[in-house]
Amino acid sequence: MRFSLALATTVTLAMTAVTLAPASANAHATPNGPTAVGFGGAVSTVDATATAVGLDVLRRGGNAVDAAVAAAATLGVTEPFSAGIGGGGFFVYYDAKRHTVSTIDGRESGPATMTETTFIDPADGLPYDFQEARVSGLSAGTPGTLATWEAASRKWGTRPLGALLLPAAKVADRGFPVDATFRQQVADNAAQFAQFGSTSEIYLPGGAPPAVGSTLRNPDLADTYRLIARRGTGVFYRGPIGADIVRTVQHPPVDPTPSVPWAYPIRPGDLRMSDLAHYQVRYPAPTRSGYRGLTVYGMSTPSSGGTAVSEALNILEKTDLSKVTMTQALHRYLESSALSFADRNRYVGAYTPQPVLDKLISDGWASQRACQINPDRALTKPVPPGDINATGCTPAPVGGPVEQGQSTTNLTVADRWGNVVEYTLTIEQTGGNAMVVPGRGFLLNNELTDFNFTGTQGSAPDPNLPGPNKRPRSSMSPTIVLKDGKPFLAAGSPGGATIITTVLQILVNRIDLGMTLPEAMAAPRASQRNSPGIQAEPAFHQQYGPGLEALGHTFGPDVAELGAATAIEFTRHGGLIATAEPVRRGGGSAGVLWPRR
Repeated sequence: MRFSLALATTVTLAMTAVTLAPASANAHATPNGPTAVGFGGAVSTVDATATAVGLDVLRRGGNAVDAAVAAAATLGVTEPFSAGIGGGGFFVYYDAKRHTVSTIDGRESGPATMTETTFIDPADGLPYDFQEARVSGLSAGTPGTLATWEAASRKWGTRPLGALLLPAAKVADRGFPVDATFRQQVADNAAQFAQFGSTSEIYLPGGAPPAVGSTLRNPDLADTYRLIARRGTGVFYRGPIGADIVRTVQHPPVDPTPSVPWAYPIRPGDLRMSDLAHYQVRYPAPTRSGYRGLTVYGMSTPSSGGTAVSEALNILEKTDLSKVTMTQALHRYLESSALSFADRNRYVGAYTPQPVLDKLISDGWASQRACQINPDRALTKPVPPGDINATGCTPAPVGGPVEQGQSTTNLTVADRWGNVVEYTLTIEQTGGNAMVVPGRGFLLNNELTDFNFTGTQGSAPDPNLPGPNKRPRSSMSPTIVLKDGKPFLAAGSPGGATIITTVLQILVNRIDLGMTLPEAMAAPRASQRNSPGIQAEPAFHQQYGPGLEALGHTFGPDVAELGAATAIEFTRHGGLIATAEPVRRGGGSAGVLWPRR
């Protein structure tokens, strides 16, 4: 399935239900449902083709990392508006042999020449409108996805990166059928895509979105993958592909007679070959916190997801949610989310010192924040952040709410040896900055618009302003939960800033509220990101709104759906429960390698 969100879309690599028999059976993948139970490994994506590629890698003896990279490369073909080598992401890996969790930060970085005023119009001193900043060279950061694949393959994989790119190249050559969601994503970006001949050539054939049921081929991307497979990632970061990226950013391939008008000038950026040549992935220690006897691992900065999820869980742990009413449990979930978002916005950015991060996910800090929750009355939103230098319940005098979002895709993979990958990758907005690199077949990201254009924290410093070589803050929250040192649950979701609350709510549903994983996935959702009104799905508002409103909670306009999560639970004797959305975004799907031993 393909998913889109308004404003800032994120797609989960929800396991497109494919179940494969053991290798000896020589069976072909076939569609299944949103939940699959079995053994031997599992892959979770939003696209049946990508899932089949990943499962085939597992079936042929590859491990979770091999399958994750091959599936992600295929998603760059079939889900090009949410992922691809023009973007970046965060890779979380559990090593079953070493019993360790490691991460790769492959987030895009700004040019060396980037400043705090990059997104300020010099003509009037005001920030650019979002779409003006997005559809420009200014928004494109140095891509980190390909470097992430290479690093993961070399450190933990069993197959060379080149071999893992070839199945995706074959898909790009032969094409895939356009569905209604893919067509709608193009239609929603028709004005942006029409500005660039290299983009409209692929996605606006004849000046219109491709018809549902037609076959979309991308031979340029196939050639790009094969070139990288032959010559290595140097052709991307130091060679001809990189030169084409820089040329596209500095001299956008604007169509002189676009079929659809555009309201803004197309501004060039200043990404240079030196920025690509100097790009390196990082290997930060994962965030780590305890919750109800479990150990929760997530992504550290520049992602805020691991910190925010951990802080909210620590606040929630002060109450035994299994012994309160559902209204009270949800009340505390919403309050803990608001408090953690206030602290995230005030303190978390690419350069947040480790001692500050450690404090934010400490039990002591959680006590300072949890003591503000009144079981009888909701806090007035937005709440101020906590004072990092104080003790007790005293909030900080400055700070405020920040809303942000991005287009992302999240995938979950497990193999027969017990290794697990939770990987979130993105090009930010659906369609990125709308520029396909001419002759190369992939879209560039607009990830740099995840920076705050101006300060948001009053007289306090804003941790997420642009800067040279800086990586923008993210909400991506790939999460792996261990029980007694072994995997219990892995989960992730799309949804911009709602990623944090979606992952948090799934964990609470499963761990505290007695739901099975499929029930936790299907339950109606709400997101409180320190805003005056709760963003909720209609079913949540209808079922729980009266009780929560009686406590003083305020709801904003309902939204059709929040997130599109995928998850795998690990059961006794090597069993797997792979689960995706049953309804949201048309329904995801789940698959296991062997439905039975």
